[in-house]
Amino acid sequence: MSLDLKFNFTEKKDTRSGFGDGLLEAGRRNPNVVGLCADLIGSLKMGAFQKEFPERFFQTGIAEANMIGLAAGMATWGKIPFTGTFANFSTGRVYDQIRQSVAYSDKNVKIAASHAGLTLGEDGATHQILEDMGMMKMLPHMTVINPCDYNQTKAATLAVAEYEGPVYLRFGRPSWPIFTPADQKFEIGKAWKMIDGKDVTIFATGHLVWEAVVAEAMLREEGISAEVINIHTIKPLDEEAILESVKKTGCAVSAEEHQINGGLGDSIAQTLSRNNPAPLEYVAVNDSFGESGTPTELLEKYGLNAENIVKAAKRALARK
Repeated sequence: MSLDLKFNFTEKKDTRSGFGDGLLEAGRRNPNVVGLCADLIGSLKMGAFQKEFPERFFQTGIAEANMIGLAAGMATWGKIPFTGTFANFSTGRVYDQIRQSVAYSDKNVKIAASHAGLTLGEDGATHQILEDMGMMKMLPHMTVINPCDYNQTKAATLAVAEYEGPVYLRFGRPSWPIFTPADQKFEIGKAWKMIDGKDVTIFATGHLVWEAVVAEAMLREEGISAEVINIHTIKPLDEEAILESVKKTGCAVSAEEHQINGGLGDSIAQTLSRNNPAPLEYVAVNDSFGESGTPTELLEKYGLNAENIVKAAKRALARK
């Protein structure tokens, strides 16, 4: 039986392509936008920007620390640098440079990180970073954004180019449903209530927003009304939207392609514990590394799909 989804899609496309197309448009809008890449132009979809603006593109080679230093220097002189490499290298390999040269001095550097999470797939655990949002959200001054599909990633990239301050922009490799509007307005720090509900709230980010949309339909078939909220900005967190929804539903689920420790769920738990304690269940990777496999296989094995969101929602409801 097919599900009655509140959102549908006719096409799948990788979110990294949303970044590439957004960067090209941002470059056309503002001559101060520049691109830097650590030998992964094709993977980061930065080729179109490089071709149209060769004088504003810098191939740094496999030297990510130097890339961050170059970007910090460019930002000092009024440029808007976007650095591009895999999320694993964008954070773990260069955390010291980001902390000291970007976050500490509040530089206007945009750290564009592709191939995040388990859905990187066959490259395996060494590249499937699941700690990056936690690492980046802990840095003072850093904004952390994790959009859900191609359209939202493109819109986020354009918004990030106009935003003053350091940003970590996280996106992925696999083809994924495009289900949000192409003409959407992306507001940094403002959650998007996608589906209204009254029994349980599902807070989701990144690729798991689509899984939350599917889970809502599955729950509705069982007579459970779920509210789905797209938390595309991990920091600053839209605490008002979180508290307003949970005050209505009385319980919640957080869903993310990240470790259970340090991610979106932790931020939501802190908000609820300070303001409105309520049952919260986590859909996230439970303190383990990933492995090689297809994105779908890995999401299923590590409990990050719609079926597991449904189970978590029922656990939260049972605790009300």
